[in-house]
Amino acid sequence: MAYRAAIVDDNPIDASFTTQELTAWGESRRLTVQAECFNSAEQFLFRYAEDKTWDILLLDIEMNAMDGVTLAKKIRAQNEAVQIVFITGYSDYIAEGYEVSALHYLMKPVNRDKLYSVLDRALEKRQQEERCLNLESTGEMVRIPFYEIRYLDVRQNYVTVHGKQDYTVKRTLGDFERELDDRFCRVGRSMIVNLRFIRRVTRLDVTLSDGSVLPLPRGAYEPLNRAIIQHT
Repeated sequence: MAYRAAIVDDNPIDASFTTQELTAWGESRRLTVQAECFNSAEQFLFRYAEDKTWDILLLDIEMNAMDGVTLAKKIRAQNEAVQIVFITGYSDYIAEGYEVSALHYLMKPVNRDKLYSVLDRALEKRQQEERCLNLESTGEMVRIPFYEIRYLDVRQNYVTVHGKQDYTVKRTLGDFERELDDRFCRVGRSMIVNLRFIRRVTRLDVTLSDGSVLPLPRGAYEPLNRAIIQHT
């Protein structure tokens, strides 16, 4: 399994140390770590605009121009799945981490054992909670956590994934069905629904927790009810 990490730090010595330790941690966990360094928040944001498939961000706080906390707020507004760890020489910023659900603060100089402990927590959280669907949409890679996906539907040769945002791609519904887990149920030929979002089912339609009402095709009522019962 590959694990993608971004180190955003304007101190090349600190960034190099963190990268080396990430690689060593990955080897000790039999994990391939793909770590990339960025020397400014702006440089990372430029890359992030094209590629959002990161598992963890290790952000220095005190940087020129945009600081790490501001960067984290920008990322968190778009992405709830990625883990964020702050690396800082000062304890004054700790309260601000709550706003972006930071996993942890690491004080400089970074202690290897503490870093490994934080990385273990981040990996466990990803494995247990953060299964994601990777999409290429409008020229960029997008990672959508399964828990955000309400349903998928198909029109002609295009599937729309309905999450916090809607993404439409040219793929088959069967492709997605093979990637998704048992919280999703295929409903007829044109829709897959996340069972955790279902609030009401009739023979005519399904009502989701956000108020969306989806029509049920003939013959789908009984199989969908069985799937709900088995999933609970």
